[in-house]
Amino acid sequence: KISLAPTTMNRPLLISCLLASAGSISAFAPPQSSTVSAIGRRRSTTPLFSAIVPPPEERSDANPSTKFGSPLSDGLKEANRWSIGFLKGTIFDTFFAGEDRAYARFYALETIARVPYFSYLSVLHLYETLGRWRRAKYLKLHFAESWNELHHLLIMEELGGNDRFLDRFLAQHIAFGYYGVVILSYLINPIFAYNLNQDVEEHAFSTYDEYLRENEEMLKGQPAPQAAIDYYIEGDMYMFDEFQTTCEMRRPKIENLYDVFVAIRDDEAAHVETMKALQTELDVASIHDGECEVDIF
Repeated sequence: KISLAPTTMNRPLLISCLLASAGSISAFAPPQSSTVSAIGRRRSTTPLFSAIVPPPEERSDANPSTKFGSPLSDGLKEANRWSIGFLKGTIFDTFFAGEDRAYARFYALETIARVPYFSYLSVLHLYETLGRWRRAKYLKLHFAESWNELHHLLIMEELGGNDRFLDRFLAQHIAFGYYGVVILSYLINPIFAYNLNQDVEEHAFSTYDEYLRENEEMLKGQPAPQAAIDYYIEGDMYMFDEFQTTCEMRRPKIENLYDVFVAIRDDEAAHVETMKALQTELDVASIHDGECEVDIF
């Protein structure tokens, strides 16, 4: 009869049995990563802003998305695309229908399209003021983007896009509401805000591209507005270069109104690429900060 009481003689036998039992149990247990063991068991359902967000002290400071954001689910990306398409169909395609309404449509589009960059700047200034995060590069980037959209707006105003009071009223009030929406979105998740603006800029690109294809001959017979010449030809191109985050040294040719709309369309494509990059862990590049292998002279 074997006694398992913890006497001096059988204590080594007892310890060996316990260690063997623990080893056999752990051999059949599912492996756990250090992340899971640190934060607990994963939920079985997929959350809206996917997967697990690392704690603040483990996050990269590369850009606002890696510092404060979390990846989006495919469903939420699709919801963003649907909402922009819905607004395009219900407001822009209805209220600005007609061949003589193109410049008014573009005026409204540019009034609204510059708003997200104001919202980003507001939140980034707030983070800096509170001591949460400071990266001057992104203040400069978003200001350069707003500067570009401002000159698009000046061009549309020179073309008469803001002649009607109702057009100005609608565009400005949508922009006012949109400003608050983007601020809230950016505070909750910068990736969501950048993805939404990517859809807006893609809509702008396709709108200008379609207009160019349908009106090429007419546009080539019209002179370029002075606002376009001042910005693309005679102006200081520093801020223009700063939103070209793909390290592309662009110098648009401006000889007629067609060239102006080509430049604006290509600007919108550059905004799309920037919004895509800002949703990743990549740090955007600046030509003037020596981050691009481009000869600027």
